[in-house]
Amino acid sequence: MEAAVVWWLRFLLLLCLTCKTSTFYVPGVAPINFHQNDPVEIKAVKLTSSRTQLPYEYYSLPFCQPRKITYKAENLGEVLRGDRIVNTPFQVLMNSEKKCEVLCSQSNKPVTLSVEQSRLVAERITEEYYVHLIADNLPVATRLELYSSNRDSDDKKKEKDVQFEHGYRLGFTDVNKVYLHNHLSFILYYHREDMEEDQEHTYRVVRFEVIPQSIRLEDLKTDGKSSCTLPESASSSPQEIDPTKENQLYFTYSVHWEESDIKWASRWDTYLTMSDVQIHWFSIINSVVVVFFLSGILSMIIIRTLRKDIANYNKEDDIEDTMEESGWKLVHGDVFRPPQYPMILSSLLGSGIQLFCMILIVIFVAMLGMLSPSSRGALMTTACFLFMFMGVFGGFSAGRLYRTLKGHRWKKGAFCTATLYPGVVFGICFVLNCFIWGKHSSGAVPFPTMVALLCMWFGISLPLVYLGYYFGFRKQPYDNPVRTNQIPRQIPEQRWYMNRFVGILMAGILPFGAMFIELFFIFSAIWENQFYYLFGFLFLVFIILVVSCSQISIVMVYFQLCAEDYRWWWRNFLVSGGSAFYVLVYAIFYFVNKLDIVEFIPSLLYFGYTALMVLSFWLLTGTIGFYAAYMFVRKIYAAVKID
Repeated sequence: MEAAVVWWLRFLLLLCLTCKTSTFYVPGVAPINFHQNDPVEIKAVKLTSSRTQLPYEYYSLPFCQPRKITYKAENLGEVLRGDRIVNTPFQVLMNSEKKCEVLCSQSNKPVTLSVEQSRLVAERITEEYYVHLIADNLPVATRLELYSSNRDSDDKKKEKDVQFEHGYRLGFTDVNKVYLHNHLSFILYYHREDMEEDQEHTYRVVRFEVIPQSIRLEDLKTDGKSSCTLPESASSSPQEIDPTKENQLYFTYSVHWEESDIKWASRWDTYLTMSDVQIHWFSIINSVVVVFFLSGILSMIIIRTLRKDIANYNKEDDIEDTMEESGWKLVHGDVFRPPQYPMILSSLLGSGIQLFCMILIVIFVAMLGMLSPSSRGALMTTACFLFMFMGVFGGFSAGRLYRTLKGHRWKKGAFCTATLYPGVVFGICFVLNCFIWGKHSSGAVPFPTMVALLCMWFGISLPLVYLGYYFGFRKQPYDNPVRTNQIPRQIPEQRWYMNRFVGILMAGILPFGAMFIELFFIFSAIWENQFYYLFGFLFLVFIILVVSCSQISIVMVYFQLCAEDYRWWWRNFLVSGGSAFYVLVYAIFYFVNKLDIVEFIPSLLYFGYTALMVLSFWLLTGTIGFYAAYMFVRKIYAAVKID
């Protein structure tokens, strides 16, 4: 074993030396300065729809293509998100206006879409797909101006409320007819940097907006080259796409520049402040109230009940009478009896520790601004690598607990810890990926990436879990304060409210109530393609979730022991993860009321990935509650005198 450890340390050292030449980039500290008429490259990311949950590459539709298509080298997170960043033929120059330009014009001839291409475009428009472009790493946004009447004013003036959509709609439908947005009016905002008098001005892009329009071929006038003239909005008709025949159209665009006071460091505020911050504060206040309520209950139990119990148990006289008053001391000889399937329990708890360490570090680093959306895919990439490297902590905790539970087959236990939860995740993702492959979506993980993930699993996570498990199993087991009897005590008949499912419902409602508002924003970011960057709120909610799960777990295990039921190991793990049941219920509610998914494969993807989220959340909360209850049980039995 020692030789294997030395070999693995040498491998990690070689890996570090290999990666030494790569640069480290912190998002937000490397602005790009442009001079007058410098090219500003417009790139395409993907096509998305909340109705299908299937992203597609930009050139999966017959858009105009440049002479040479170049895809950006992507990180792991971008590949898993379905991003396929590629160049486009849009020619945009810094602070240079363009009234109307024709794309992919060949001798001033319009683009002809075949019947198959027309059918595909019409299908994507009907499915409400959005096109996502970026300029200087800023995503394009569509401005929506909503008007609401001011009731306080006598003349009832209308107030304009400006909102933004990510990307732009591919087209729209009207009375069973499909229309394509074939003209894009780009509006780019720049900030002029202060320079010395003898130096040329430099500019920085701070916002990227688009106004999509649909203009019929006959209404667009061209000069025989690449320029065109837009018709007046009152006299123009939209460009219809008939899926039953060939369609001719022009793809055109215009560019308008505006100076802005927005600093480069604040240019993402428009995208990141689209959600209501007041609702987040309400969520935090609601969660704090829940935690204080739980703390009050727990304090009442500990101060009033436990102290009284311990004082009575420690009296030397009239011991038999006091033992009849409460039941948790009666099971002192069985409370630390190892449960059934200790290897599986320790393996699940080890995966829970691995998840806990990964989530805590990711949220904390993201809260510091190290994982901003400007670094695409960084959050998911960091989470994947951290989960792999946190295997040493998961293996250590699982190995020590397995030895405490009188386990002997540490190699099999380490293999179970390293493969049980990741194997379930990989199996579900592989099955879902097969369906995504069948749809030719960019969301499908390529085969080389899947092989790389397997190599990371078996090359990094598995050895680290074995390493941690080895040292955890060699360490002294947890010191339980009382001995275990040889003959198990008979468990009395339990009341209905001590049923396991009832306990799950009771224990899960309060932790879920402390975080369900934040859960709405997380679901919106995942399933409706929105940005989520309020990691400060998320970090507070995570701390509140940890505290509430710990407290409710202690309360539930105390009630169980008072009922003289000493089989608390598995029960506490299941009950502590009860909030995952409410997450599942909320996911079903969100699917029915918020999303417009009707097809089979998008529904399968939603519930497949939701099942993985619920499973991970159950492992996380169950592990938190288990260790809190374990420390509580050891503490109370160490405080009484056992004959």
